Amino acid sequence: MSIALLQLNDVRQAYGEQVVIHDLSLALQKGNIGCLLGPSGCGKTTALRCIAGFEPVSAGEILLNGVCVSSADIFVPPEQRRIGMVFQDYALFPHLDVAANIGFGLHRLTRAERERRVDELLQVVQLASVSGKYPHELSGGQQQRVALARALAPKPELLLLDEPFSNLDVSLRERLSMEVREILKDQGITAILVTHDQAEAFAIADVIGVMQQGEIQQWDTAFNLYHRPVNRFVANFVGQGVFLPGTVINAQQVAIELGILNGEIPQHCDNGCKVDVLVRPDDIIHDDASPLQATVIHKAFRGAEILYTLRLSGGAKVLALVPSHHNHVIGEKIGIKLEADHIVAFRQSVL
Repeated sequence: MSIALLQLNDVRQAYGEQVVIHDLSLALQKGNIGCLLGPSGCGKTTALRCIAGFEPVSAGEILLNGVCVSSADIFVPPEQRRIGMVFQDYALFPHLDVAANIGFGLHRLTRAERERRVDELLQVVQLASVSGKYPHELSGGQQQRVALARALAPKPELLLLDEPFSNLDVSLRERLSMEVREILKDQGITAILVTHDQAEAFAIADVIGVMQQGEIQQWDTAFNLYHRPVNRFVANFVGQGVFLPGTVINAQQVAIELGILNGEIPQHCDNGCKVDVLVRPDDIIHDDASPLQATVIHKAFRGAEILYTLRLSGGAKVLALVPSHHNHVIGEKIGIKLEADHIVAFRQSVL
């Protein structure tokens, strides 16, 4: 197996007695885009700063291409790590035009080489027509692409992006995240992104680490985080859903109020074991012919779909994502059925 371009082994970082990162480990292969996803204060930006060399580590090690660049005893300065950085506020130089901003870090090249590289990147980020403009004359999306081009200009081994879309409106953020992924993939760049926005993480990253209190809870694909969460925190944090109480019937079945779920029981649980079963909005199908009824208690219109909050006869609430031409009113009873091809369940806590 090839050596990961970026590897963190049991990295710990602390300010005095306050531990910010606990035994953080991950491996990112060359050409992949990784993401650290988590709520504010979980340590994701600190982890990024440790990778960049802006913060030392208290224990563990950070390796680039198999070479240690940070440990308790080793510290390679940021400028020697061949890492590019796109900051949250872009950090463009206001007195330099677009072309000069992009070429700022290319002082070791000849003038002709520098101009050639800048022209190449202007084409990559589709900003050739505004190369002579200054940052204040650009839109937020254009500023973001200038920052990306400047970070890519020295051909870094690794690119770090710290909440790069947080200053943009939602529609622009979605479009640019797809554009940035396309650019990084076309250029063969290995990158790691920090964000609290799940949609952003899912749109751009090949592998995502969900963080909580300085630890990675799960380092996996978006599909597995959503459909195969390893613990309750990941299940609650990623996507939407509710937990319904259930009873294990056998090694392949769990009974809940909505019916019997078939699939592999993810825990060592004997028959009769009480579990909480994760039910996602896409597990609930609207079906007028179904004898199973639920009452609409809330609805959120989302264009093509409506997210309904439904109350079951037993009092439990579930979410259902339904095509918006099924426009039901609050208080109305509608037919539903359960369609889930796997089980996500966790043993109920014993008080």
